[in-house]
Amino acid sequence: MSRVIVVTSGKGGVGKTTLCANLGTQLAKSGLRVLLVDVDLGLNNLDVVMGVENKIVYDICDVVEGKCRAKQALIQDFFVQTLYVLPSNHTYTNFTISSQEISKIINEVEYMFDYILIDCPAGIDAGFHRAVASCSEAIVVTTPHISSVRDADKVIGLLKSYNFNYIGLIVNRARGDLMVSGEMINVETINDFLQVDLLGVVPDDDVISTQLLTGGGVNMDTPAYKSFYMIANKLHNGVDMVYDCTKKYKGVFGTIRRNLKRMV
Repeated sequence: MSRVIVVTSGKGGVGKTTLCANLGTQLAKSGLRVLLVDVDLGLNNLDVVMGVENKIVYDICDVVEGKCRAKQALIQDFFVQTLYVLPSNHTYTNFTISSQEISKIINEVEYMFDYILIDCPAGIDAGFHRAVASCSEAIVVTTPHISSVRDADKVIGLLKSYNFNYIGLIVNRARGDLMVSGEMINVETINDFLQVDLLGVVPDDDVISTQLLTGGGVNMDTPAYKSFYMIANKLHNGVDMVYDCTKKYKGVFGTIRRNLKRMV
């Protein structure tokens, strides 16, 4: 039985889709069978982030309409053989899919995978409820900004009403230098406010978005890779390690690094 996890956020633009893609890639690289499902109809970008938009023959709307089976709509990743994408639809902006139809699709393919990550539309409208209905676990993505944290709190409140087995938090685009200097909300404060398990912290790193299309995820020698490795390891193996984005900015040498970063 696969673990079906919705990746969601209260606020748009927090990097949820890119994070979903990188986490799925990291899990698949460890030999696990992973499916990424995009249920953000009309505003979907998961296929673009994964670099498979030109391979699409069928999408999730075609499955619902009975034009193909769910298995036929799956697209294998270019770089990691155990990673697949079920794309959404760019053209049917008024196409509606019910939560029951999503659940039926998941039930049809879950025997093939260890993990199914569902990329959920941002916010708490009908698209949110459609995405979470078929899941038993959730990952909430936020950035260290007050508006994002407040919206994440609203999402977590709704998720708790679904009685999920697990709700985890990922703080994305964390700036260690600004956290140490007190100019950005630190991870501990965010976690204390939201009161869910801190699954991971992802540093603000340009390679996260620029390297995904060039070889199955970020390079191993980057902070971004280390953070995703820790997240995947905690999610799958329960190893409680969270990337510390503030470590290199503490102490005498850390102060020098913070000052140099301001000058760049």
